[in-house]
Amino acid sequence: MTQTKYGDDFRLGDVFDTGAVTVTETHVVNWAGLTGDFYPLHMDKEYAAATQFGQRLAHGPMIFALAVGLVALSGVGADSVIAWLGVDNMRMQRPVLIGDTIRVHVQVKEQTPTKDPKRGVQVWLYTVHNQRGETVMSFDYKMMFHMRG
Repeated sequence: MTQTKYGDDFRLGDVFDTGAVTVTETHVVNWAGLTGDFYPLHMDKEYAAATQFGQRLAHGPMIFALAVGLVALSGVGADSVIAWLGVDNMRMQRPVLIGDTIRVHVQVKEQTPTKDPKRGVQVWLYTVHNQRGETVMSFDYKMMFHMRG
């Protein structure tokens, strides 16, 4: 297999933005079915109407998953990533409502070489914004990359 992109292709401070997705009723229902998270704030219209939000919210972990998917769909990493190593500093700053549209702004935050010159570790800061440009979630996404060595 011929490698088309490497971790070396990314520089500290590089930024890019993804396309967007509108969070739908179908996303929320499918996520609940997949995960078993039927918490009433997500699934019960009457319950959610009586909360400070006044309506149902999207699941926070689903927003994380959609953000990861949007970055993957963007193709920016291509085949450069070997493995996902974890996530740190995840914060949900605002609720995401059914009907909100989200997109991700990514910045290369850290780059660390490994003992193997053909591998490196990078941390990318993912910042998820809604249609009003408000930050709804942010997290540090840590990955191991193929390097040219």
